[in-house]
Amino acid sequence: MFLLASALFLGFLHGLGADHLMAIAALSVDGDRGARSPACPERSRRASRRARALGVATRFAAGHALLLGVGAGLIVTIGWSIPPHVERGGEMLGGALLIVMGLVTLQHFFTHRAHRAPGSEYSAPSTRHSHLPTMIGAAFAVSSLRALAMLTPFGNGLGSAPLSVLLALIGVFAAGILVSMSLFGVALAGVLSTRALARVGHGAGALVGVSSVLLGVAWVVTA
Repeated sequence: MFLLASALFLGFLHGLGADHLMAIAALSVDGDRGARSPACPERSRRASRRARALGVATRFAAGHALLLGVGAGLIVTIGWSIPPHVERGGEMLGGALLIVMGLVTLQHFFTHRAHRAPGSEYSAPSTRHSHLPTMIGAAFAVSSLRALAMLTPFGNGLGSAPLSVLLALIGVFAAGILVSMSLFGVALAGVLSTRALARVGHGAGALVGVSSVLLGVAWVVTA
């Protein structure tokens, strides 16, 4: 029971990684045309932003946890080994994705700012109903797949443990990721639905874009 609780806690912490949270934030700072319409009530706009943030976080978490949990479980079962360069490549991929998402956010921000009408609010290309968050979440899992398959998060004392125990630990670890990222989505949804953020929406969108690019660059350089 202690091992399972530890795996859940470690998965929870893994899900709160800075790269994961920044990716979710960058994907969540978007909108749909209905929510931007002047005829759309403010309450509906806040509800749309809240639903969008929750949806993005949940789909990102599902893609990340699914690839990490199923992939690591399959590797442990078959007995494969992942070379170190795959892990490094995954880290560089995650950094590159953060840079791209940040640049797209900034590009849309400046384009929208140049053509927007007075009183309109910032929004980036909509990801509300797309599978993009799921795919990006899975891509971010590549860098951690080797470590989890080698049971690195759980220490070095599990080499002789039964396969069922190892698979259970990996599954609980993935569940912890789902929990933490989903909770972050709930918190982010609450922030995005506030009136205060609506007043500084353009600045918030630009800040997310710049932060995503900077974190992505740092991630690539240190990979």
